[in-house]
Amino acid sequence: MAVKIAVASGKGGTGKTTVATNLAAVAAGAGRPVHLCDCDVEEPNAHLFVRPEFDERRDVTVALPVVDVGLCEHCGACAEICAFNAIAPMPERTVIFEDLCHACGGCRLVCPNGAISDGSKRIGRLETGAARGFRFTHGRLDIGQVRVPPLIEAVQALEKPGEFVIRDAPPGVTCPTVAALRGADFALLVTEPTPFGLHDLAAAVELVRALALPCGVVVNRDGAGDDRVARYCADEGIQLLPGIPFSRDVARAVSRGELIVDVLPEMREIFVSLLDAVTERLDHPDTVREVRT
Repeated sequence: MAVKIAVASGKGGTGKTTVATNLAAVAAGAGRPVHLCDCDVEEPNAHLFVRPEFDERRDVTVALPVVDVGLCEHCGACAEICAFNAIAPMPERTVIFEDLCHACGGCRLVCPNGAISDGSKRIGRLETGAARGFRFTHGRLDIGQVRVPPLIEAVQALEKPGEFVIRDAPPGVTCPTVAALRGADFALLVTEPTPFGLHDLAAAVELVRALALPCGVVVNRDGAGDDRVARYCADEGIQLLPGIPFSRDVARAVSRGELIVDVLPEMREIFVSLLDAVTERLDHPDTVREVRT
């Protein structure tokens, strides 16, 4: 079954990458054509756990207008059409604010003298290869760059039909997270059983509902807090999926960069159950009906 699962969280540090990498390993072990995509391009770290062998690397660029100073008369037509104030005519030159530009091409189209042409700017790099019997791709945003969604979209462009795609999304509920969730079939929301965890989970649920994306919740460090997340899920009609128990052995394995399904047999059983629950939900989407308030 070709599916796209986005593993997301309302904040960092919940165990999102732990869930994504271990789920990928279990799914690959079950014979699925897995493609693990680390979409957290500002701080990619899934590779530390699955140790891929990269065989392809390429730069990712975005379009950027270039002004010909010999043709530009600084008339201001380009500034009038730009909704993001990314270009400004000065008495002696026209300035482009690269980080504000959305590369729509409007400035080039309205320039009466043809003084604006298409250029490009590198924002990061893609690396892809094999890891533990499945495909792995991640992006690395260049230092100082702020255009995150285009690099995430470049990672997703390498997804192939027929793959069991697992996306490790950026944490939070900002534009990069939205970019990673777009086009997914299911959102796996990772949280922890604390007041802070519940607060950020509620924000993540609001986001996936705005995107009309079905979701389920995984509680990491289950048992370390209280049952408020379980009660929230019950009240909201959200499926509570098999969680990861609070364990010193789990923490030790993660700190060493190990997959917990490799070193703890009971964790493999939990992730097998998690995989089964997610695929069952995708096969029968009406099994759990979310209550929208």
